[in-house]
Amino acid sequence: MVRPADRSRRPGRSSVWLADGSPRGASARRSAHPSGLDRDVIIRTTVELLDAEGLAKFSMRRLAAELNVTAMSVYWYVDTKDDLLELALDRAFGELRLPELSLPGGEARGRGPGSPLAGTFDAGTFGGAVGPVGAVAAPGEPGPGDEDGYGYGNEPGAGAGAGVGNSDGIGNDATAPQPATATQTATGTENATGTATAPHPDADWRDMLRSLARELRNLLVRHPWISPLAGTFLNVGPHSLNFSLTAQRIIRRTGLAAHEQMGALSAVFQFVYGFGTIEGQFLQRCREAGMSQDAYFQEAMSAVAMSPAVAQTVGEASDLMAARGGDTVEEMREREYAFALELLIAGIETMVARGAEAGTSTSTTTGTGTAPSRPAG
Repeated sequence: MVRPADRSRRPGRSSVWLADGSPRGASARRSAHPSGLDRDVIIRTTVELLDAEGLAKFSMRRLAAELNVTAMSVYWYVDTKDDLLELALDRAFGELRLPELSLPGGEARGRGPGSPLAGTFDAGTFGGAVGPVGAVAAPGEPGPGDEDGYGYGNEPGAGAGAGVGNSDGIGNDATAPQPATATQTATGTENATGTATAPHPDADWRDMLRSLARELRNLLVRHPWISPLAGTFLNVGPHSLNFSLTAQRIIRRTGLAAHEQMGALSAVFQFVYGFGTIEGQFLQRCREAGMSQDAYFQEAMSAVAMSPAVAQTVGEASDLMAARGGDTVEEMREREYAFALELLIAGIETMVARGAEAGTSTSTTTGTGTAPSRPAG
């Protein structure tokens, strides 16, 4: 449990994944409760409500009504609304299809206090949250008596969770999480749930970066509520950290010097975060207005044209607007996204080439070099 007072007094240490003590949810699962709920159902329903109604309208009372239980019944499984939102945030990150990657040289690194990657969290990398900088293996098997895969087992360190255990699997013990079982296929990998992931682990780093960026963008568009929550919480659940580790392992393959790699991650994923956030909000406004993207855009531009002050500024960019290309809003957006991402990839290639000239680039094992960028598709 993270008490509300702790979140205000110690925001840097306040997370359901870092909490001390045993939330009431642990004891609730060990005893029959008349509601018949479990945490997995509660988290899944929370995600569905956030998708359907948005973050502003979400409340524990609204959730309880959807579950057809009293609000107090929900608190048997989660201690606070913020705890639940953190769990929902990481559940959404579990939708990302990630390639199974090892570090150059075949190393495997964990997230325990003694890990070489411990202490690498950067509060500025992903929307104010801990972005692609943490490190954890793929979520492991659920703990005894638990079906949600969030590491709330009955024994110390059980389950994936945050990878550290007390009786609820989220304490401060240094037990590291175990990686999920993955099997190699002809075109990629299958994770522990049997979901195919792409691209192949031996793919060029550029293709892997494009794929991971696309996954994050799509996630932000599917769930517009992720953006504000990612900037509110530490975002250190197992699925979020698995994404972080994947991003790190891809950027290590570029040949950038070590001191340049976090900046490259920031450039790529802050761009994707911003692009996906604006795209998701625009689509949400279109849905709420009951309009297509093109109809909404045309109506907005017509309104702009009738405002002299705004029209003058927009008019100066008329040639740029005309040159965007694409017959629809979606086509224009896709062209701009693809070009912007290729611009960033080309920037990484340029910095690698400069490092090679100066003798500061790193030697990696897969998908390196300074060959010209190859746009996807």
